[in-house]
Amino acid sequence: MTVAASSLGDSENPWHNAQSQFDTAAELLSLEPSLRAVLREVRREFTVRFPVQMDDGGVRMFEGYRVQHNTTRGPAKGGIRFHPECSLEEVKALAMWMTWKCALANLPFGGAKGGVIVDPAELSHRELERLTRRFASEITVLIGPESDIPAPDVNTSAEIMAWIMDTLSMEAGHSVPAVVTGKPLDIGGSEGRPRATGRGVTIVALEACRHLGRDPATTTVAIQGFGNVGSVSALLMHEAGFRVCAVSDVTGGIHAPQGLDVHALLEHRRAGGTLASFGRVEEVSNQALLELPVDVLVPAALESQITAGNAARIRARLIVEGANGPTTTDADHILERRGVVVVPDILANAGGVTVSYFEWVQDLQSFFWEEPEINHRLEKVMCRGFAQMVESAQAYGVSWRMGAYLVAVKRVADATSVRGIYP
Repeated sequence: MTVAASSLGDSENPWHNAQSQFDTAAELLSLEPSLRAVLREVRREFTVRFPVQMDDGGVRMFEGYRVQHNTTRGPAKGGIRFHPECSLEEVKALAMWMTWKCALANLPFGGAKGGVIVDPAELSHRELERLTRRFASEITVLIGPESDIPAPDVNTSAEIMAWIMDTLSMEAGHSVPAVVTGKPLDIGGSEGRPRATGRGVTIVALEACRHLGRDPATTTVAIQGFGNVGSVSALLMHEAGFRVCAVSDVTGGIHAPQGLDVHALLEHRRAGGTLASFGRVEEVSNQALLELPVDVLVPAALESQITAGNAARIRARLIVEGANGPTTTDADHILERRGVVVVPDILANAGGVTVSYFEWVQDLQSFFWEEPEINHRLEKVMCRGFAQMVESAQAYGVSWRMGAYLVAVKRVADATSVRGIYP
């Protein structure tokens, strides 16, 4: 569980971290001051406060955000999260990271993000639907297939995307499937989308191991976060030969040095069991999981989990960032000095937005691909991004994170220069 950005120290403020990462890349690229000024700020930040009728007949006010960082390379793209500690600073950072993520994958999108300050676990199903539809209606001035395309994020789902699509379609007077991605298959969703982010994490983990000369069969893994991204990563990494030794969710984590049977664990949870009740495991906290003696660490929960306070105790030699912004800038410096290799979030979790792009294209042309083709296309995009990141890092003598940033920021800066400033 993170704390709101407003209460964080500067080193753990996600927006300041995002800007700091950009500033370093801009300096290495020798971007002119005018370009730096444009790209280090968000283009639009939209705050809405809206009423929702509760089941008891009362009305409760909620606050939500939609932020567009950049739209130079195409429509804005980014998820919507429902979380009690969501903040404007967090959403701004996530929008900037989406810009670089899309650019690194060479998708024709800019970056956006949205969120509502709410704990969805406290709402009934009908209250959640009312909140979703009202928020969608509030942000219709921004979103659309050619302007800004939301997707699922923390605590949002395919069903919630269906409600958003239906709300926008009712207001338009006709179905608009391309207004969101991550939808159910019945209304224009894409094969392969639910597993796309976890599949992307697995692809780049395998690429990193190949590059570093490490055999997955002798490689141990800990995964913080056992939601959509973490659970799929655990399953696919397990199937790829990795020994997944620890996983965690909001209730805490479990550790089994001999390795977990991920298939059995997922079945256990589907049957209503908790991680702690899985049996023959040691319970660990989310923070303790980060410091376990494993080869690979996959932080797949929320941002600012690896900080200056715990980076020196991280024992994994390879970190694959399944979450957005899980490592603060100060922690990054510590890890780099210690020789820990990090596959950054803007590459590692780009599988979701890549297949979202495929979904958007399929919706626009009303022609759909089968899952094997989608997975093949996804692997090509992820492997190409990995190779470009490594090549850039070697050319500049920098970390993989900064190598990825240099590729992404240059693409957006070049597009901005070519388009110029209107009027």
